[in-house]
Amino acid sequence: MPGSRTLISLAALLLPATLPAQDGPLTTAERTHFAETSRHADVLAFITELQRLSPRVRVEQMAVTPEGRPLPLVIIGDPVPASPAALRGDDRAVVYIQANIHGGEVEGKEAAQMLARDLALGRTKTAYLDRLVILIVPNFNPDGNERISPANRTNQVGPAGGVGDRYNGQNLDLNRDGMKLETPEVRGLVRVLDQWDPVLFLDSHTHNGSYHQEPVTWVWGLNPNGDPAILSYMEGTMLPAVTARMRETYGTLTIPHGDFVDPTDAAKGWIPLEPAPRYLSNYVGLRNRFSVLNEQYPYVDFETRVRGAYHLFLTFLDYVHEHRDEMVQMVRAADRRAVAMGASPDTGDVVVLRSEGEPIAQRLTIQGYEMEVSDAGDGRRRVRPTERMRTYADVPYLAHFAPTRTVAYPRGYLVAVPDEAVLDNLLAHGIVVERLTAPATVRVEVFTATVLAVARRLNQGHYTTTVEGTYAAEERAFPAGTLLIRTAQPLGPLAAALLEPESDDGLTTWNAFDRYLAAQWGNRPQLHPVARVVGEARFVTETVRPGR
Repeated sequence: MPGSRTLISLAALLLPATLPAQDGPLTTAERTHFAETSRHADVLAFITELQRLSPRVRVEQMAVTPEGRPLPLVIIGDPVPASPAALRGDDRAVVYIQANIHGGEVEGKEAAQMLARDLALGRTKTAYLDRLVILIVPNFNPDGNERISPANRTNQVGPAGGVGDRYNGQNLDLNRDGMKLETPEVRGLVRVLDQWDPVLFLDSHTHNGSYHQEPVTWVWGLNPNGDPAILSYMEGTMLPAVTARMRETYGTLTIPHGDFVDPTDAAKGWIPLEPAPRYLSNYVGLRNRFSVLNEQYPYVDFETRVRGAYHLFLTFLDYVHEHRDEMVQMVRAADRRAVAMGASPDTGDVVVLRSEGEPIAQRLTIQGYEMEVSDAGDGRRRVRPTERMRTYADVPYLAHFAPTRTVAYPRGYLVAVPDEAVLDNLLAHGIVVERLTAPATVRVEVFTATVLAVARRLNQGHYTTTVEGTYAAEERAFPAGTLLIRTAQPLGPLAAALLEPESDDGLTTWNAFDRYLAAQWGNRPQLHPVARVVGEARFVTETVRPGR
């Protein structure tokens, strides 16, 4: 890559020497001087050795992958809790860190093992475990990881021995499964979120995009239906604090994750990935928890990327350790706000259906390169970096996703169709679902789909569905057995994002309701099978339990 030689040299100056692995296992990357990355068997052996060496480590099986590999969850505490229930009455906060969701993005996998070792053996400068319990999944995609080949991700610099593949054993992208929950890995993650309730979630990746000199990028959960106080805190308070600590304490440059809107015109802004909750960092943000997407820069050497990920992990542990009480209070307040909003929505309470990026208050300085534009043919242009470094100052960061289409926030949803897949999905998310035990006649809003558009290309095994239509208020009778999902619960915003017909990432998008919407038996407009409860109503119900 043009400019890579200079960037690698700069990164080497900024990053301290490799931490010594005294009296503890070495990762595959460390053992091979960063020429290779860990196989899943190496990760399992590393974790087993940590268990042998340290009473601070306990391991649970989070899932079994489609190809039959165990997916371990490493629990680190002092003392290590025997279960999530053991934390009741314990003021320690839980932090969750995962890596290698895409089997070719491996530096976080090595850094997460290093972090687990240093925490377990008491080798970090800060005694994090006096205030935190730390959950680590170093290799979230074991099946993709095992397809290691030098032919994968040839755009990135090392490791020379190659890396794995993006997809899991079902040929699905785990970072597109946040809403449909079709993979055992993501279902296992959601169970961990439900049971352990981490205050902060960090997902470590490697980027493919814009050229710049900072080796580490990150961004928070961006979905606009997440709690506004948490969104505001992450962009206004946590962003500058993390940037400063990475530079001043760990000697590592970082910028918010994104790409230039127009590589030839920085004034148009720098924009992160879209806010859809299919992406796990956005999904966790929608659950009203602090959430981080980490993207390492692929054009520096492998060792620099591993150390950059390690330093970011430490920086966030530093932050949560120092601000534990404030952050815990914020997520508890977010839960209370979600319950109150569902119990009695104000006229200004909405479900955001569509949004677009707008600048946050903070402007960015990006250490980049001058770009060169050439004609790629067919009216397209090719933009490539030159060797000339350039500082782009006062760049707008389009990370506030402002609503462009909304619908009033309801008190709940009624699902009258007896669809086990829909019920299973809602319960798997941890959403409280009730079943009517007596008929009810209530005033609701119903959605009539006048347009049903199906994508022309497959997306994660789906021809996704988009609907357009109209809402109408009417009194309807619902029989016993109808599902009721109240929004007066902490996961009310998630339930709304799943069940709103026009949600850009809900169950309608992922084909759960196609059979009820497609005009198979005539050409008249089709009623969406989910009705919105907008006024006060009384129901006789029972709570549906998983495995009912």
